[in-house]
Amino acid sequence: MQALAKFVERTLALTDHGELSTPFDPEWRSPCELHQDTEFTYWRPLPQESPVNFAGLENALECEIHPDIKAYYGSYWSGTLEADSEEGQVSLIQIWNTEDFERLIANLIGHALAKQRLRQPLTIFFANTDPDSELFLSIDNASGAILLEEPGRAPLRQVDSDINSFISRLTPQIRQPELY
Repeated sequence: MQALAKFVERTLALTDHGELSTPFDPEWRSPCELHQDTEFTYWRPLPQESPVNFAGLENALECEIHPDIKAYYGSYWSGTLEADSEEGQVSLIQIWNTEDFERLIANLIGHALAKQRLRQPLTIFFANTDPDSELFLSIDNASGAILLEEPGRAPLRQVDSDINSFISRLTPQIRQPELY
């Protein structure tokens, strides 16, 4: 995930001290945290030494997960990374800790079951868009193409050919992610 590594570098270059911040929660810790004060925890994306494992999801869904999604989610322990694209605002979903990964897997199983029920090909979400919409970005599990989707519907359109091309054209932003 060279594009993601470069995006992280470009994001950190926008900060004063190479750190991002999020409200501090003593019950929700991460390996990427550097230090805290009474209100905030300061962090920077930390490469995962042992990438998270998607074998359980693959077994549950009885299919192989596209290598791009494994590489994407297996790259960093990190908070959400904010960006702008020519299509609008983007929040790149990241994994904060192992519990967060477990929640991600549960959400991906729910997403996959909804896709099966609708008889649609499997996609794996990786980013949210404008917080005032339900639109999200996903990877087509068969082709690796980046798709714009809305819950419960067929993908609206293809946004890019692959995740590296998509991330390479993002402009990093320093802003607090909105709740989706």
